[in-house]
Amino acid sequence: MARDGAVIIKRIKKGGGDGHHGGAWKVAYADFVTAMMAFFLLMWLINTTTPEQKRGIADYFAAQSISKSSSGSGSLFDGRVFGAEGARAGGAVSAIHAKTPPKPSKDAKSTTEGDKGGGGTGSQGDASQSQVTSDDSLQRRMVASEDRNFQQAEISLRQAMQEMPDIAELSRHILVDQTPEGLRIQLVDQDGRAMFVPGTAELTPAARRLLKQVGHVVDRLPNRITVSGHTDAAMFTAPDGTTNWELSAGRANAARAAMESDGVDMDRIYQVAGKAGSEPMLPDDPYAAVNRRISVVLLREAPVVPPGHSL
Repeated sequence: MARDGAVIIKRIKKGGGDGHHGGAWKVAYADFVTAMMAFFLLMWLINTTTPEQKRGIADYFAAQSISKSSSGSGSLFDGRVFGAEGARAGGAVSAIHAKTPPKPSKDAKSTTEGDKGGGGTGSQGDASQSQVTSDDSLQRRMVASEDRNFQQAEISLRQAMQEMPDIAELSRHILVDQTPEGLRIQLVDQDGRAMFVPGTAELTPAARRLLKQVGHVVDRLPNRITVSGHTDAAMFTAPDGTTNWELSAGRANAARAAMESDGVDMDRIYQVAGKAGSEPMLPDDPYAAVNRRISVVLLREAPVVPPGHSL
């Protein structure tokens, strides 16, 4: 018993060995199940592959056989070194081959004789192939040149918009991009500001200023031009029976006339079309203001057609 009423506290430490090692077998079992799953997956894959596929896999993992030549110095390159031109020279052996031209083989001799006796058929084939290659190269150069010209035209238009304070605020009404058809310049309506008087084909003063700048840029390039008018999907019928089709066509023609009055040659106009609401800029919102627009496209030149082919 405790003396003088003193309290004795006895601390008992519990053994934790079983707690720490109680889950080790679970980790080992999980590793075993994973290995078995991988094994059965491998067996299934082997069973589903064809003999040709198995042979290809075996060849891929097979060690490469490297035979050592008895000639040369016995080193890695067998006495050969890589020259400055990237070709492999072989010391004395290369010198002998350089002095003594190789004898033509029978196949090469028969081919030469066939060319002589065939009236130049092989030469004509080579010439035709060379012509096709030349046409392809010319077409690629034309496309690259057009892309550069279109990029320069886009830069010029944006610079003109920035340098003229009276139309700088209208820059958001112009969209410029390159399409497979050519360089496309679009004048779009914005909420609260339209490019045409509502319900008519009469250009607003702002639209005339924008078209004047577009005409200056377009006039620098020789490409043909198409002009198309677009409306939104809202139903429209004027008192005289005019619908969105006639309205969009009239607006496209008004834009064409404005550019011609600013100096664009009328012979360059290839097409003027009214699309109504058939090609909305925002298909998910066909009634949006930006769907009402004028699209001016500088067409790409026709590609070079190789001889004997037609478009």
